[in-house]
Amino acid sequence: MGFQSLPYVVALFSSLLWLYYSLIKGGDTFLLITINAFGSLIESLYLIIFVMYATPYGKKQTFKISSAAMAMCLVIFLGSYFLLQGTTRAVVVGWICVGMSICVFASPLTIVFKVVKTKSIEFMPFPLSCLLTLSAMTWFTYGMFTADLCVTVPNVLGFVLGVIQIALYQYYKQKSKVISIPEIKLPDHIINIRISNSEVYPVDSSRSSSSISSEMVEVEEKKQNKMPELYKGMMTTAAMVDDDPCGVEVVKPVLIMCAA
Repeated sequence: MGFQSLPYVVALFSSLLWLYYSLIKGGDTFLLITINAFGSLIESLYLIIFVMYATPYGKKQTFKISSAAMAMCLVIFLGSYFLLQGTTRAVVVGWICVGMSICVFASPLTIVFKVVKTKSIEFMPFPLSCLLTLSAMTWFTYGMFTADLCVTVPNVLGFVLGVIQIALYQYYKQKSKVISIPEIKLPDHIINIRISNSEVYPVDSSRSSSSISSEMVEVEEKKQNKMPELYKGMMTTAAMVDDDPCGVEVVKPVLIMCAA
């Protein structure tokens, strides 16, 4: 199976962390709450659809990864809630979200290395790279206006990586050339089949075997007398036809029928 559930699990994990951060931070965090709630819902639907059509091995791996991610979320939620207080809780959770976002933004580096190695842009969809760059720019601006470093810092890295992806796409798009292979029409393989004339001679079965034998001898003599003329005609015909080394000559035998 070509697809993996790890990107969906990581995205769901990041959305849940940011949703928790926006809830405990306080202030005007309506945009953070709505976008991450919607992201958590979408990623959950992606995982459900993936599990529906995945192989038994894929389902098993998805269950393991999802269980580990949910366990980490639970540890962060409960640990920060019971062990930390006030603004310290929001700061700690916020920087955990920053680290998670950096991992998410750094994941396309594997695609960047593959593009540089193969010198092909087929592994890097341009619309996705463009939208990720615009999203990083937007959230960077939002973080600057709200003076939230936890939102600003990871989107700086996201913007830089997005610009690198777009630059690589444009560079290797100009370098790549489409090589068209001309269609080669193979010649038809023709087999010349030469069939000589077949003759059927009726024989009366009521006659004696000796008379039949004598008539067969006469027929053979007549046939031998006609053979030079037949060969002459065949040679004339063969001179008009292309001498194909793959030619096959089929000669039908003489059939003698006994009339009762």
